[in-house]
Amino acid sequence: MSRAQTTARVQVIHSSGVLRSALVALLERERFQVTSASDFSRASSGTTGTTGAPGTPGAPATVTVVDGSCPVGAAHLERRSLQGSAKEPTHATPALAAARPGLGLAGAGAERAGIGLAGASRGRAALVVLAGAEHPGVLRLAYAAGALGLVDRDGPANHLATAIRLAAGGGRYVDDGLAMSLLRAMDMPLSPREVRVLSRAAQGDSVAEIARGLCLSHGTVRNYIASATRKVGARNRVDAIRISRAAGWV
Repeated sequence: MSRAQTTARVQVIHSSGVLRSALVALLERERFQVTSASDFSRASSGTTGTTGAPGTPGAPATVTVVDGSCPVGAAHLERRSLQGSAKEPTHATPALAAARPGLGLAGAGAERAGIGLAGASRGRAALVVLAGAEHPGVLRLAYAAGALGLVDRDGPANHLATAIRLAAGGGRYVDDGLAMSLLRAMDMPLSPREVRVLSRAAQGDSVAEIARGLCLSHGTVRNYIASATRKVGARNRVDAIRISRAAGWV
């Protein structure tokens, strides 16, 4: 398939202006039509901060690229997961069997473990997430958000373009460097919702702020914090945050 046949409209979401601009420039060189968002409201509404596709300012993105480690990226993943693009699984489906080369160990290992990346919801942009092997919690959140691509943020730049092209056509991609972390992410004791709540708490958000941001009741937030604290064997919330940070879950 030619590059022209796989051109996608891409929205880049990143909190850092420098890194956002670098990603836009990189993807424009790959001949994608690129827009970018610098804050949660723009990312949520589809309003763009930078346009790299003259003549198509109103065209919706077919692929969204998110850095899951930055604040606006994490907020976008939370929003996607809460909208139900993938339900929190008691067990995951073996969707990685259809992944393309570049999956490496994740292709065989993930299929045997019964894990996979959920498909994007109909009518929405496919999701590709930049993540690090040291943060399996971001990978778990990306799974809950329905990501079709997981790209190592420290890996070769051309991997991102490959992941975008595959995701635009409904394919899946997981970088070799994230394979073992993806397996660990599925085995970690915290659910995606517990990761999100504990991550907010680790950032200093109050119960009320977490409840408002995740559309939960105060009692539900407290229950998630208590559940996460119990699962990681912590004495209290502060101890749970410390243990979870050390493990790379939040």
